[in-house]
Amino acid sequence: MGGLSPWHLLIIAVIVLVVFGGRGKLSGIMGDAAKGIRAFKDGLKDDTQPPPAQPAATLPPVEADKDRVVR
Repeated sequence: MGGLSPWHLLIIAVIVLVVFGGRGKLSGIMGDAAKGIRAFKDGLKDDTQPPPAQPAATLPPVEADKDRVVR
């Protein structure tokens, strides 16, 4: 009891490598997590607001659209 087994030492070594490993791996992991959370929140905001409605444009009548009188 109280002694560190090889498994404990291995887990501590992995944690130290993740936290202090080269080029700020922890900050990269946290940055990726923050981007994912931000994208999720933006996706929720977009679903609640309907797109703005634009009035339909009317086109002038074309010769082919006019009714023809058949005699």
